[in-house]
Amino acid sequence: MEVKHQHVDSFTVAGLRVRTTNATEHNAATAQIGAMWGQFFGKGLAQAIPGMRPDSPVYGVYSAYESDAAGAFDVTAGVAVVDPPADFHTVRIERGDYLVFEASGPMPDTVIASWGFIWHYFQQNPQLQRRFATDFEAYTGPESVAIYIGIG
Repeated sequence: MEVKHQHVDSFTVAGLRVRTTNATEHNAATAQIGAMWGQFFGKGLAQAIPGMRPDSPVYGVYSAYESDAAGAFDVTAGVAVVDPPADFHTVRIERGDYLVFEASGPMPDTVIASWGFIWHYFQQNPQLQRRFATDFEAYTGPESVAIYIGIG
């Protein structure tokens, strides 16, 4: 998997949100992210959120980290918006430097495998420090994703 460095300007994403942990998500009985995505797509929210930027991909945003990958965090399924709508959760993507991991293949398996690669990548490169502020997935096509990890 190719890794790129990119500077990202701040923007706002609106959609559905859950608070979870990686431990919670590794247990099928307690996992919440899949159900949130099911609700997001089932209600057609990718096209229905008011104020959506016309060029917006679908985003999965990780934010409000309690500590690091072991602590609780928020996950938002949404789209970029010009004006945050009152009836959806919003999160502001922090401006800064990100490492970008691009992958393609059947979803959600490709995203899950990509996160495994990312965790391994940071273990093998301890000189790179994750910010644990906002990280996000940009779904650039039906079977393609770019995962942005904030670095300090």
